[in-house]
Amino acid sequence: MLKRHHKSQQTNHHKQKKEYIGLLIFLPILLTFIGLFFIFEASSVAAFRLIGDSFHYLKLQALWFFLGMVIMTVFAFFDYRKLYYFAFPALLFSLVTLVIVLIPGVGIHVLGARRWINIGSFNFQPTEVAKFSVILYLCSWFLYKERQRFFSFLLLLGAIIGLIMIQPDMGTAIIIFLLFTFIYFFSGEDIKYLLGLSPIAILLGFFLIFTSSYRLRRFTAFLSPESDPEGIGYHIRQIYISLSSGGLIGRGFSSSRQKYQFLPEAHTDSIFAIIGEEVGFIGSVILIGIYISLMFVLYKTAINAKDRYGKLLAGAIFILVSLQFIINLGGMVGLMPMTGVPLPFISYGGSSLLIFYALIGIAISVARR
Repeated sequence: MLKRHHKSQQTNHHKQKKEYIGLLIFLPILLTFIGLFFIFEASSVAAFRLIGDSFHYLKLQALWFFLGMVIMTVFAFFDYRKLYYFAFPALLFSLVTLVIVLIPGVGIHVLGARRWINIGSFNFQPTEVAKFSVILYLCSWFLYKERQRFFSFLLLLGAIIGLIMIQPDMGTAIIIFLLFTFIYFFSGEDIKYLLGLSPIAILLGFFLIFTSSYRLRRFTAFLSPESDPEGIGYHIRQIYISLSSGGLIGRGFSSSRQKYQFLPEAHTDSIFAIIGEEVGFIGSVILIGIYISLMFVLYKTAINAKDRYGKLLAGAIFILVSLQFIINLGGMVGLMPMTGVPLPFISYGGSSLLIFYALIGIAISVARR
């Protein structure tokens, strides 16, 4: 009787594992296909006017999607426990690229920021690699040797955030800070240091806002978009117009008016506004449900991981996907200031898509074992 019960438990566990792996593969691909459709919707007019090819951004994102699938497959079949040995080289590479992007003539200067390195025919964003390397390194850090060394942890945090803020990219800096914080918390370390760090971090955040005229204008626009409707508040107002005009069921596919270059960055950070305009409240809720399903599967993968390293890795991936989703949507609906954080798997951008597929591959590797 006991043998039969044990065999039944093993069968259920195996079935559940296959379901998790299936969802970890299916949900990101589903989100990417949704993204491909709306990237074309949001960018076709601008791409035709600027480049003469309405499909320009769609074709590039499709290429990144194909490469992302290859990377996900490689990481899925790679033993995640061996990633421990790649953690320091990955961090070192990330720090080097964060320095290189600041060099004039190497880093591409766009809209007052240096965030991209041109490599041949495509642009590479070091901050996306920083997210990946931070996850690998911190999960390795808290596995063995570096535990209970809070000040070393703080020094590393300060170095990475400092390099990112020089670009400047406050949105990514916030995500990196929260990644550090959550991984530290989930590692089981003494949280009294984190509690002491929290008020300092909040004060530093306000200091950075009030010492930069651009960040201060964006913060003011968040509090009152009407204060500068044709200036810094224009972007936020166009997002609200896009979402409100979608109503309950949306204008319908290909019926967006904001894509006619009224909405800035429509195919990148603001793509959710175009989605909301075309599919309405109901379609947006369905999309949010897909994201919640992905986050739930990542959470269950972390909970069911058989070793500490697997739990930390899957937990960190769950946190990153959740943070980017919440911060992007929070900016879209006015719950928090806009920070330029892309929507995972949907927003246009090769660096972001490749990194997220690499992380999903690692989560699949954890789930397989």
